[in-house]
Amino acid sequence: MARTNPIQFIQQTRAEIAKVVWPSRREVVMTTAMVLFMVILLAVFFSLTDLIIRFGLYDLILKQ
Repeated sequence: MARTNPIQFIQQTRAEIAKVVWPSRREVVMTTAMVLFMVILLAVFFSLTDLIIRFGLYDLILKQ
């Protein structure tokens, strides 16, 4: 494996960082909003599922 001196490494690193396409502010805001929406939606879904299972088990225990 070829060795690279520190100066070449820094130059190559800067060249790679320059190739990165950073998202716009609008893209970041939209992505964040979608993630928050999905988190809230899934939290509600799993809470309701938990309640249904809990009531089902509660009824099952009382009938015994």
